[in-house]
This record gives sequence, C-alpha cells and structure tokens, in this order.
Amino acid sequence: MKNIVRVTRYLADAIAADPGCGQRTLTFYPAREGGWHYEDAGGDCWRCYRYVDNVYSLQAATGETDAYNAARAFGAFQRMLDGFPIQQLHDTIPDFHNTAKRYDALEEAAAADRAGRRSSVEAEIAFARARKKDASRLLELLSAGELPLRVTHNDTKLNNVLFSSVTREPVCVIDLDTVMPGLSLYDFGDSLRFLGNAAAEDERDLSKVRFDMALFRGYARGYLEAAGAALNAAEIRQLPFSVKLMTYECGMRFLTDYLNGDVYFRVSLPDDNLARCRTQFRLVEKIEELLPEMERYVALLCDS
Repeated sequence: MKNIVRVTRYLADAIAADPGCGQRTLTFYPAREGGWHYEDAGGDCWRCYRYVDNVYSLQAATGETDAYNAARAFGAFQRMLDGFPIQQLHDTIPDFHNTAKRYDALEEAAAADRAGRRSSVEAEIAFARARKKDASRLLELLSAGELPLRVTHNDTKLNNVLFSSVTREPVCVIDLDTVMPGLSLYDFGDSLRFLGNAAAEDERDLSKVRFDMALFRGYARGYLEAAGAALNAAEIRQLPFSVKLMTYECGMRFLTDYLNGDVYFRVSLPDDNLARCRTQFRLVEKIEELLPEMERYVALLCDS
C-alpha cells in the first residue's frame, strides 16, 4: 500500500500539472485508525479508493485501435512516473521478472523432479536451455547502466485499463498491487505477450497459436507516442526483444510449476500448466520469426 499511495500521489501531481492530458489515477483514502488499509477481526484486509465513473474495461482487443489505446494508457503511466524517486518503492516481489533466476528455478525443478513428470517434458526443458542467453540480456544491460530502473506496473494486461464511456479514450490504469522497481521493458513485453497471443493461454491445439502483428503495431505506436519521450535509446531498441523475453519467462514459470506439482498456478486439469507452457513456447517461436519485422517497425516509428 505504501508503494501504491506514493505512486498514485505522484501521478496525481503530474496530472494536476498537465490537466489536458486526459488521464486520471486511483485515489486512496486512509483508514480511521491510520495507515492505508484496515484489518478486520478475521485478518482480512480492506482498503478504500474513489470510484472511477463513466468507464469500461475490455477483456480482449477487438482490433488494432484497442491495442493502440491501451498502450497510450500504459505509456502515459510510464512517462508521468519518469523522475519518480525509485528508492522510495519497496521490492514487494523480489526478482519477479529476473528471468535468469526463473531459468535457474527451472533447472532446479528439473533436477529435483518432485512430481515425477520430467520424462514427459524433456523437449520443453531443451527448448528453455537453447535460449538461456536470452534470460540475462536485459539484466546485463541494467548492470551496465544502459537500462534505467523505473516504476513498473508488472500486470499490464488489457483489462487493467479503464476507458471513457463517452470518448472511448483511455483514462486510468488500475490494479496497482504489483507496482515496484523494474524495467519499462517488462511492462511492454508482458502486455504484448498477453495481447498478441491469438489463442487461449492453455490452448492444446498449438496450430492455433500465432502472434498478431497488427496488435503489435497498434500497441508499439501508442506506447511510443505516449512514453517515447521518457525512454532512452536502449529501451526502445529492446522493445521487440522484450516481447519474446516475457513470453519465454512465462513459459518457464508454467513448466517449473508443472515439474514441482502445480504448487503456484491454479489448475483444473493435471496438464494445465504443461499446456500453458507449450502455448507460451510456441508463441516464442512465432515471435522469433517476426522479430526482424517488429524491429523494422519500431525503427520506422522512431524515424517518422
């Protein structure tokens, strides 16, 4: 809650300084007892924020315009938080997008084979191992000082943007529980991992899995229009790669949980996590095929 309050107050000040920006932010109210949440006798926690009226959300994009508008919201979120004193934020989920550590966790799970499932997923383990170098690319750029640490949302799904019921324009980013220090590329890549997948997350028929380039183009255009002025050249160059990286990371997380016996992600069927992993890894393959086209498009946007 400290992270959320600090970030939303900073956003409120940025919006007040630019009242024509068309953006709003969540506004939280303190509890009577002090602090930013109330804990009841049963141990449940409650908080209160101002209702955002005359808005709607989307569960899936109906076309490129939806992707463009969602990107404008997350891009504006990033731009308005440029300059936020990052040392004020708690790292609420340590190493959440540390892909190198996610890879190490997969290797540990494969070695332990706690659920006795390894023999059925050797191909998936090999797929992850073949891309091990990708896991540390952004972390190395961060260590080298080429990528800056920023405020990141860490759950940049389409349904975490509220749109005006009147203008259809994006007005507010919500669900700030995972706001913490990170890389802007995590938010960009994960948003398109979710948005660009044309199939269900647990699709068993991998022939249906593809990456929607029209949605990528709309999202990249909207994001760079809104956030481009706050991003450095290294961040912009790595935008297409971040989509692959976040998809690869997510696939490894599903595979790790499958090997560990489904102890993290909720499942309905015994092979849910394996199906999710395979879908993500097939999406990685599709993204790899499209990376040159994605890179050319981002370069074109920067030149125009």
